[in-house]
Amino acid sequence: MPLPNDASPLTTPAGPARGRRGFLQSACRHCFGLGALGLGLGAAAQTSPESPALTLPGRFPPPALDSDEGGLWALMDREEQRLRRSPFALRDPALTGYLQDLVCRLGGEHCADVRVHVVSNPSFNATMAPNGMMQVWSGLLLRMDNEAQLAAVLGHELGHYLERHSLERLRDTRSRAAVAQFIGLFGVAGMVANLGITASMFAFTRDQESRADRLGMTLMQRAGYDGAQAALVWDNLLGEMRVTGGDDAGSRNPLLATHPAPANRRDELMRLAGGRGGELGASAFEAAIRGHRLEWLLAEVRRGQYEQSLALFNRGLTRSPDDAALRFARGEVYRLREGPGDLESAAADLVRASAAPQAPVQALRALGLLRRRQGDVQAAAAAFEQYLARAPQASDAALIQTYLTQLQP
Repeated sequence: MPLPNDASPLTTPAGPARGRRGFLQSACRHCFGLGALGLGLGAAAQTSPESPALTLPGRFPPPALDSDEGGLWALMDREEQRLRRSPFALRDPALTGYLQDLVCRLGGEHCADVRVHVVSNPSFNATMAPNGMMQVWSGLLLRMDNEAQLAAVLGHELGHYLERHSLERLRDTRSRAAVAQFIGLFGVAGMVANLGITASMFAFTRDQESRADRLGMTLMQRAGYDGAQAALVWDNLLGEMRVTGGDDAGSRNPLLATHPAPANRRDELMRLAGGRGGELGASAFEAAIRGHRLEWLLAEVRRGQYEQSLALFNRGLTRSPDDAALRFARGEVYRLREGPGDLESAAADLVRASAAPQAPVQALRALGLLRRRQGDVQAAAAAFEQYLARAPQASDAALIQTYLTQLQP
């Protein structure tokens, strides 16, 4: 039920789509009534980023509880409650508040209907459920360089929400299993399930992704951010993927295959940005994630995708060569991978990280393990002793003490 080209939801008053009641009645024959979710708000956002007259649709009224849409909302709300209790939920009011404030800055009055949840998962992902549940994964936050890049991602997700793209996709489903996967994609199951299977079934179309890009660019520029940072997010992510997947990695990744062609997307985003500049917000972003960054770096190392991790860490160290946490993380990857020349590279990184004023204590442990592996008894013992001195209550303190005993002549 597309709107005419001159009736963009961003330039007309909010309200129910025409013919919604008839659509609801006919849809009850499909997918236990969930076909009713195509609300007709998915027409392309025709307003360009240069236009100052952008008018967002008004807040979406809650659906009636006895309607088909209301039934979906009840299911999504239940998933959100499960998410709140999940061990994957990162419970940090300050970080969540920071993200919620950013959503408000981008989405205006819609922020009252959006609830941000930070999820501990090292993969790059953010989702926006049609009932206002937004997930931001720690792996995505780790890969952002500044607040403007984060605003680009959240603005893109808000674009999907404002145009009701999730509802459009669900309208096309024809089976209970498909709907169950849809719901799981936005709930706890989406954190641990095979995202490739779920995403390929419910991936937005290329046109929807392009529209979300355009609307996201408009939202972030209206909020004062540098739109060019949106293109850098895409470039950085593809840079990681190409290390193992080659130049066409983006087109073969199930989470990105339906996005605009990788070769064109950066150019289009740069065109939309228009060279207007704007705020980066690097300091505010760094302060918001500081308390979790080392934990996220360790989770990235544990992910076991060493080549991709090295691409991420190398990019960060090119920008900030004295970043002790990044240098420690890169040294850990080299130590664990043990490829040709890796132990020497690990030693260089771990020695430098351990000597830094703000050295992570884990760098000393890693250096001790490396020197033990290399047979340098004296250096291993020195590193282990420093580690225990700084972290006497560490969970592995007894094990490290055993190593020290074994190193004694």
